[in-house]
Amino acid sequence: MGNETREVMVVDRGLLLAERTFQGYVPPEFHDYESVILGNYRYVPRAQAEVDPNLKQPVAYCAIVNPRERRVFAYRRATAKDDYAEERLRGKWSIGIGGHIDPADRSAANPVRASLVRELAEELVWEGPAEPRLIGYINDDRDMVGKVHFGLLYRIDKGMKEIRARTGEIAEARMVAWKEWEKMMRSRAYRVEGWSRIVSEPLSRSLEGKEG
Repeated sequence: MGNETREVMVVDRGLLLAERTFQGYVPPEFHDYESVILGNYRYVPRAQAEVDPNLKQPVAYCAIVNPRERRVFAYRRATAKDDYAEERLRGKWSIGIGGHIDPADRSAANPVRASLVRELAEELVWEGPAEPRLIGYINDDRDMVGKVHFGLLYRIDKGMKEIRARTGEIAEARMVAWKEWEKMMRSRAYRVEGWSRIVSEPLSRSLEGKEG
């Protein structure tokens, strides 16, 4: 199904951010946005959702870390249109795996989490179970992409040195030391997406056992 007709989950901005709004990152205890989403979502064509800032598209965004070695899974999205449909993110580095929530996930008690588990299985090759844990939320209204999306930040701890990509949407990927990731964000040689920059500091704190 093409992006023009594909339906994605949305929540009215006024409902999602009515009680408490923010910019950047907040921890889960700031407000229970997940429950607001699960109680008020609907599906509309993605082409509509991408141009209407009155709608927020919830996106599961999961960082995979090896806490013992302080490593994080980092990947670069493909640059070709046939491999990666979202032009605004092509070729950018990220530490967040996930995506929009499809109607196929609506039968689950928590379709956001179900979509994440499905995306992980479709995009990565690893052994053992994946237990995503919600560690925060992302909202960034500085540009049109951010205005129409809302991130639910998850973390998965995996005690492994490497994770392989299963899909052509990922051009390259590797587990990197956290200090290396910080250097990548500072380097002009790497184009790092905005959400990954936003969550890097709180994720670093969580790796040190300092939640929030």
